[in-house]
Amino acid sequence: MATLPVPAPPTAPSTHGSSAAGSVRGTRSLPFTARPFFENKSRAFWTLQAVGWSGYLLLRGVVSISNGVTLDVVIPVIVEAILGYCITLLLSTFYGMYRGLPRLVAIFLTIATLAAATFLYAVLDAFTFSFIASATPGVTLGRLLVSIYITFTVLFGWSALYFGINFYLIVEQQIDQMEHLENQASSAQLAMLRYQLNPHFLFNTLNSISTLVLLKQTERANAMLSRLSSFLRYTLANEPTAHVTVAQEVDQLKLYLEIEKMRFEDRMRPKFEIDPRAERARLPSLLLQPLVENAIKYAVTPQEEGAEICVEVRLAGERVQIAVSDTGPGLIEGRIGSSHSTGVGLANIRDRLAQAYGPDHRFETRSTPAGGFSVEIEIPYQLEDVNREAS
Repeated sequence: MATLPVPAPPTAPSTHGSSAAGSVRGTRSLPFTARPFFENKSRAFWTLQAVGWSGYLLLRGVVSISNGVTLDVVIPVIVEAILGYCITLLLSTFYGMYRGLPRLVAIFLTIATLAAATFLYAVLDAFTFSFIASATPGVTLGRLLVSIYITFTVLFGWSALYFGINFYLIVEQQIDQMEHLENQASSAQLAMLRYQLNPHFLFNTLNSISTLVLLKQTERANAMLSRLSSFLRYTLANEPTAHVTVAQEVDQLKLYLEIEKMRFEDRMRPKFEIDPRAERARLPSLLLQPLVENAIKYAVTPQEEGAEICVEVRLAGERVQIAVSDTGPGLIEGRIGSSHSTGVGLANIRDRLAQAYGPDHRFETRSTPAGGFSVEIEIPYQLEDVNREAS
């Protein structure tokens, strides 16, 4: 058998004791990924084991045959590859068994097992070579030392690849778990922010109904209660982290404004300018309702003549631009930190946008010298709900 150093064959972790698992993550933008191949660890192991040792046999065979095609040259190479294949199967079993042991014990047993496997492989390889190529079979010290060097190189390389691939898969699994936990935390925060709106809106509406009752305007109070019921059914029908279309959000706003119309009548003048191309775009459910509610509170309520509230949605390339403006007094001192404010509105919108889009959004407020206040939002144009579909 030739004594040239040989490269170690590639392999994959076996199913014995391997803790690497997980599914392919669709959020990565790598040029390639090994996860689909390793999704079935047993198949990946046997595939790489067969391919690796076949390549090893081919490489060793080409080197040996270059000196002449004889049985004395070919057979030892074939036996060597078969022995290596079988011994590495045993190594994968032992390595898997050591995985659950304490670290120092596992390291000691791994080194001892590698040393024993190297010696066994070298003895069998040296005996096979002498049995076929020599008239007097036997294992000489010189031949044994050469075989130990070659077999240690092969098995050490195989073991390094085994632990390297297992370590890679374990890291991938931990990354998957961290991303899953981050997604759960993000969804929980979105749900919390979304649920925060219901009691905030409900408090204001019930306060209005209470006022109508005190004024003995029972018919208007009953009508407001009926519309409030319809509005709450809409909010409860959707998942708290769901995205709805612009058209659905506008319908919800109109339903909300019907409730407020009972209070302000002609003092509140809503206006909608919706780009038909943007109606299918998706945004977080009840994103605009707090903005309209703020406009009513700070523009319509304090002015005897009321105010106009305008909701604009337009499509600009791959971005959806939303503006909620009013013709009220603008950004004055009383508008910020009002004693009657719960502080939910704008802060809630900012947090929900940050959770839903990260840095890929714009949120701005402005007031004009002539009066009026507007909130401008810009989000990506999305046709599919990245969280959950609305019911």
